[in-house]
Amino acid sequence: MREVLDEGPFFHGTKADLQTGDLLTAGFGSNYRPDVVMNHVYFTALQSGAGLAAELAPGDGAPRVYEVEPTGEFENDPNVTDRKFPGNPTRSYRTTAPLKITGEVIGWTRLTPEALATWHERLAVLRADERGEIIN
Repeated sequence: MREVLDEGPFFHGTKADLQTGDLLTAGFGSNYRPDVVMNHVYFTALQSGAGLAAELAPGDGAPRVYEVEPTGEFENDPNVTDRKFPGNPTRSYRTTAPLKITGEVIGWTRLTPEALATWHERLAVLRADERGEIIN
């Protein structure tokens, strides 16, 4: 029997315009290192975490937060758990199975322009620092 990591609900942030029933799959470039093709789909149980991912996602579309349902097993995201933070305070996960869109979250809290600029600066440092490698 598999240990239940989190009951959810779960969220995914992106700039893609998706519909209920659409499936998110692995095999696309990372939001944080576009040259890396991801083997997993990432999601969180925190709307704020999905909102941050949506704001930082590449592209010109509007940032969106979707409620998602894992279709298979998932694990703690090693990029933000034990390696960097004890446990899983960000309630971040990843899966090789698709995530099913169950709806769009309306009214989530957007970052201020100043906070968004700070995050973009942090990402620029991460991209320049080889120690910021993604566990894929």
